[in-house]
Amino acid sequence: MKTYLVPVDFSDAAKNAAHFAAQLSHQTDTSDIILMNAFYISPYETLLPNPDMLMLREQEIEEDAAKRIKKLNKLKKKLETEVREGVNVRIRLNRSHLLRAVVDTVIEENVDLVFLGSKGNSSAGVPGIGSHVINVSKASPAPIIVVPPGYQYSLIDKAVIACDFKQVTENMPMEILHKLLGNQQINLMVLNIDNEGKHATADAEQKAQETALHGMLKQYRPQYHYVASPDVIEGILNFAGGHNAQLVIALPHKYSFFQSLLHSSISQQLASNSEIPVLLLK
Repeated sequence: MKTYLVPVDFSDAAKNAAHFAAQLSHQTDTSDIILMNAFYISPYETLLPNPDMLMLREQEIEEDAAKRIKKLNKLKKKLETEVREGVNVRIRLNRSHLLRAVVDTVIEENVDLVFLGSKGNSSAGVPGIGSHVINVSKASPAPIIVVPPGYQYSLIDKAVIACDFKQVTENMPMEILHKLLGNQQINLMVLNIDNEGKHATADAEQKAQETALHGMLKQYRPQYHYVASPDVIEGILNFAGGHNAQLVIALPHKYSFFQSLLHSSISQQLASNSEIPVLLLK
């Protein structure tokens, strides 16, 4: 993971995600962290008056932009005291909508990982998870880490991959997973939510050995688990919390809860229930 991107709207949640990214640099080989603020001004705002019969002037727009850059630089200075030595913290002001700004920056800067606070940056006023998480997760070419508000970084040595043992293999993004985990000694737990309890007495590792997934993850020496739960999200989060995991990894497949995240009711549940970061692979 060479380049991190942190969209910042200066909310506490966004700042917390930025601090998480800075501290994670000690555990990865990242070289750059980009703090990006999306600053969109509609042409109509400069041509037509608002309800108070006032029009934005170019000078006012430039003053606002300068204030945003000042705030970005302030956050940058804080992060420079937290990152691993040699990591370059940069700032970027994008005059476009958040979604467009994220996608453009990921492409132009060859971003490996995007960090989002699970609240903030949301224009829809939806309770629970910010609408920006859903929208950016859908569109971003790079994986997303969703950081809960107030979460304090701790060394990631336990991670849960939520997947189906058999049917996830064709979509397993191994290159991205290797970039993230590298050769670190992470206790990796592969979890299958068995809604109907069909495998209650089965040996999860033995079942996994019958699939290609076992060989793909062999170097990480994972543990395999079945958990019976009528609610997939709740089952995953309860398992992760009960095993003191510092990260939940959701795979891009219908058997992961990445698909479920795109539905607002479940995304709100994730935001309110998850106490640890969630990595959404692409």
